[in-house]
Amino acid sequence: MFYTDGKLQYPVRVEKPDPVFARALQQAIGGVEGEIRVAMQYMFQAFGARGPVKYRDMLLNTATEELGHIEMLATAVALNLENAPLSLQEEISADAVGGGVLNGMDFRHLLSTGLAALPADANGVPFCASHVYASGNIAADMYANVTAEASGRVLAVRLYNMTDDPGMKDMLSFLIARDTMHQQQWLAAIEELGGAAALPIPDSFPQEQENRDFSYVYLGHMTDGTIPEGRWSSGPSMDGRSEFTGQVSKPLGGEPSLAPARPDGGAQTGQVSKSGMGGMLGQVEGAIERRL
Repeated sequence: MFYTDGKLQYPVRVEKPDPVFARALQQAIGGVEGEIRVAMQYMFQAFGARGPVKYRDMLLNTATEELGHIEMLATAVALNLENAPLSLQEEISADAVGGGVLNGMDFRHLLSTGLAALPADANGVPFCASHVYASGNIAADMYANVTAEASGRVLAVRLYNMTDDPGMKDMLSFLIARDTMHQQQWLAAIEELGGAAALPIPDSFPQEQENRDFSYVYLGHMTDGTIPEGRWSSGPSMDGRSEFTGQVSKPLGGEPSLAPARPDGGAQTGQVSKSGMGGMLGQVEGAIERRL
């Protein structure tokens, strides 16, 4: 069950409404870096979590917090839309609020929600769950969560730098701080799970069954044959099980060879084998003879 007391997790105030900034805030709600994404990601990771229950509890707690962040941002969008225009008259375009429509306001804030937030990104594209990652492998999910919080913090910093409104900067500074903590907690969970020593993921698959010739070699594909040198191409591997090496990638297989197209597959006649065409023509001739 989920509970709410009807109060915001952190104060949200807007001193000077800005309909264009309301549109920008939509990215933090329904964008690929946004709060709906992480709320759903942590929620479904928790729903499918197996093993120590503390990981499920941690994920559910954080998912619930992210729902609160959606509420905060939706409130911020609505406050930035207060006193927004409901017409398209040119004479109001010079005013920050009055000219919101002409200067980049999201029309759906007018037409679809009555000056409220949408479950969509800054371009009005509805939230898509294609970036919700819940693999059932707790270590893989934690790495995905670090990435989600990192990209979310990048977005929050950009939004912070876009506005001069003190209230919006205060709210965003809180969200940025929470992104910091969430990055730290997922990294702490990774360390508790064994850190780099838990690699490769999944560690339950016996490494002797993979092609070990390619497990720790960096393959270069530069036309001049150079290898970008770095921590990834020499020295001990991150899991401590081998040494990194680097080599120029070479084709190990031949050219692909596919069977001719099927006669009834809608291909051009030049794609179909003669034997196949003969068989198809024979079937057609037989059908004609039967009808006659």
